[in-house]
Formats: sequence, structure tokens, C-alpha cells
Amino acid sequence: MPARGFAASLVQVNKSDWAGSVKLPSYMQMYIYVPDKLATKPPIMVSSHSCGSTATGQIGNIPLSKAAADKNGFILILPDNPGQNCWDVGTKASLTHDGGGDTQGVAQMVKYTITKYGADPARVYAMGGSGGGMMTQALMAVYPDVFRAGSARAGVPAGCWSDGYASSNQWSDNCAGGRTTKTAQEWGDLVRGMDPGYTGHRPRLQTMQGEADTTISYNNTKEAIKEWTNVLNLPTDPTSTDKGYKAANASYDRQFWANACGYNVFEAWSSPGGTHSMPYEEADILKFFGLDVAGGADPEPDCNGMGGAGGMGGAPGAGGMAGATSSGGHGGASPAGGTGAGGMPGAGGMPGVAGTGVMPSSGGTSGTGTAAGGTGGSISANGGTGTGGTPGSGGSLMTGAGGSATSGGHSGSGGSVSSSGQGGASGSGTTMSAGGSGGSDSESGGCGIARSEKSKHPFSAAAAVGLALFAFRRRKRNATR
Repeated sequence: MPARGFAASLVQVNKSDWAGSVKLPSYMQMYIYVPDKLATKPPIMVSSHSCGSTATGQIGNIPLSKAAADKNGFILILPDNPGQNCWDVGTKASLTHDGGGDTQGVAQMVKYTITKYGADPARVYAMGGSGGGMMTQALMAVYPDVFRAGSARAGVPAGCWSDGYASSNQWSDNCAGGRTTKTAQEWGDLVRGMDPGYTGHRPRLQTMQGEADTTISYNNTKEAIKEWTNVLNLPTDPTSTDKGYKAANASYDRQFWANACGYNVFEAWSSPGGTHSMPYEEADILKFFGLDVAGGADPEPDCNGMGGAGGMGGAPGAGGMAGATSSGGHGGASPAGGTGAGGMPGAGGMPGVAGTGVMPSSGGTSGTGTAAGGTGGSISANGGTGTGGTPGSGGSLMTGAGGSATSGGHSGSGGSVSSSGQGGASGSGTTMSAGGSGGSDSESGGCGIARSEKSKHPFSAAAAVGLALFAFRRRKRNATR
């Protein structure tokens, strides 16, 4: 039987329909791709084209996203700006909430789509490369109430483009050349000033760039890290890293930052030797948005600052020599985590001494048990959570610490945040790319300046494999009891 064809196509929406009475730049146009079969309350993905490109050119650059929209029922919005070189992300109008600039034009397209198609206002995402990457970061800053997450390739920190912005070609030599630098606090204050008084959820962000980018200096990735770690209230150092991650189109060194509830909310992917215009890593972007599957919720539940219920203390490893102690592993660290259970005595060999009783603490730290030790609970390498601090199996006398907790309640091997409140929700781990490469997003025209783009990210596969093995052995042992 032949494969089912889709009749859906990219169509332009009349400006009077989506803009209404809002005064917006005259050149702003809206294109939309609505699949034949929409999901109930379909999510929305905005894909902004690069400098010198068009909406029709952009739809050709994201074939996997278009296929995923057909399969999973979400809507694609592709803004256009004919007659312009790049998006305006450098004027006060565009860098102010409802200021009448290009960013408000995109926000207005989203609002129209939500009303017209009953789309889910809690699942709106944005992505783009180069000029589209600049637009993506600006949207995350100016409209945090509209967007849930963004993925920006070879873009610049929100607000950077205003330094030396030229309205004639919508370009900033200072920012593009990497000469615009600020402290993390200065960047954060700049973003917060774009929508004064906003105190709600801040969108998570994924950035990608080639380290050999000669169009947009790689220094902008470094500045973006300062900006978004401050805005998202994250530590300076990443929660986890990995090197040489092989995506569909390139290899990346990656950095991940988890929030207080243990969910990755900022990722910086850097591609050693990568240049400016590169194909989008669509499989990884779709997974970051949770659009790689039909239905479901956004991958990042709201975090209210509570690190989740205290996890179970780690059980000592089975077997081995008597008397060796194994630390019990920490429960889910949080400002108000529950108490962890005391360590269980080790099985096999000479009996270990029973662990201490339940020990209340802010993070639910368990007591330690003595028995043959393995290592304590292993922390997920991607900043995700471990599995309740289960130690490794028998024989080793090494004392291993349970999963560590980062500031604000990010759990390590102890209980972590999950919808059920149980410890041990898994981190996102190493993402696997799917499908072939999308069309490359080359720039032409007024960027003259037209350059090329790419990405990166680091992570420990060994920790993830070890964690899975520990969880499997623990479940198997419990099932025989």
C-alpha cells in the first residue's frame, strides 16, 4: 500500500487576520504550516529564517520538523520579513515587551494561532539559525510569558545586537565581532528590563554554534552562557558536560545546567572546528521541545523551588567482605525534601550492621549502613537525577558517596522530582539523533557579511550506563524478596 500523502502546505496568512489592530512593522508577514491531522491542543513551533533568507526557504531547511508536524500534529509558524536583511533584534521597540517591533510581530502570530486552532499556550517553542537564532534568544527574553523553550544556532545573547546596531542592514558589527561583553549580572538585568515586573516561568534554552564561526564570533556563545545562567538562576559551572557527542550532522562538546528541581533548562552545544552555516540538528531540537513524540506534556514540569520528596537512602551493596561500610547515598536534595530511609543491611558474606535510622534533614539524607559496599548512588551525568542512591553490587570495599545535590534542590542519586513524587526520576541522558540531516541554512544577500553556522555539547556515558546497571540489579533483588 503506498504511503499516505499529506496535502498540507505552507500558506501565508492575511496580516489583517493575525495582526489585528496592533501596530507592527509593515514588512512583517506570517506563514503557517498546519498538518492535515492536528493533535488535540496542538503545540506550536516558530522557526525564524536567517539573514537574507525567507519563510519558504526556511521550510526547506527543516524537513524533519515538517515531517514531525505531520506525524505528531503540531503547528509550524514561519515569520517572514521581505525587503529586510536580518530581523530587528537591536532596537528598543523589538527589545521591549509589546514595544511594536519584530518580536511583537512574532508573538502576535502565536496568539492568533492559539485562538484560531485551539493550540496549547503552554507548549510554544522557537528555533532558528544565525539571524533566526538571534530572534530566538530575543523572543525568550522579551516574551517569557509566550514561549516555553527555544533552540538558537549561531545566534547572540538577547540585547547584544543593540550595541552598534545599524538600521540600514539590521546588523551589529560590535556584537557579531564578539566585542560586546558584559558581566552575568549585567546581561541578566538587561533581559529582565525587557519585560519589567515579569516573575513567572523563564523559558529554557539550547544554544548551538561552531567554534570556528567567522560570521558570528564564538565569543557570543560565552556571553550567552553568562546571560542565561543569570536569568535562569543557575550556577556558573555546568551541572554536567560531555565531549564528542555525535549528532546527525556534526560532533559537539556540550554543557548542561539543571534547575533546582533537576531538569535541564540550559544547554550550550559547541562544535570544534564548526563554521557558521550548518544543518539544524533537528532530531535533538525536537527532543528538547518534546515534539519528537505525539501528545504528552512539555519535558520540563514547572519547578516551584521544591526539590521533591526526600528519596530513599541508598542500600549498601550485596555480598563481599563483612564490616566494610558503604555510604547510603543522599535523598533528593531540596529545601523541603522528606526524610530518607536508613541504610539496609548488606546481604551475603558476613552480616553487616543495620544502617542507622531515619535521619531528618533538609535534603532527606539517609543514614549509612555497613555491609559489603559497592559505590553509592551514581549521579546522572546529564544533570538528571539518579535512582535513589542505589550502590553498586558486591565485592568492592570502596566507600562511594550517594548522588550529590546541587544548589537549590537538584537531586543526585537520591529521590528526585517527578510527577509521582518518587525519587529517582531519570535525567535526559545522552540524546540519540534520528534521521538524516536537514537542509543547510546558508545565508546570502545583505549579510554581506553572509556567513555559515554550527553547534556542540559534553556528557559522561559511563555514569549513565552504571546508573542503569545499578537500578536493574536493585529491582531484580527486590523482586526476589
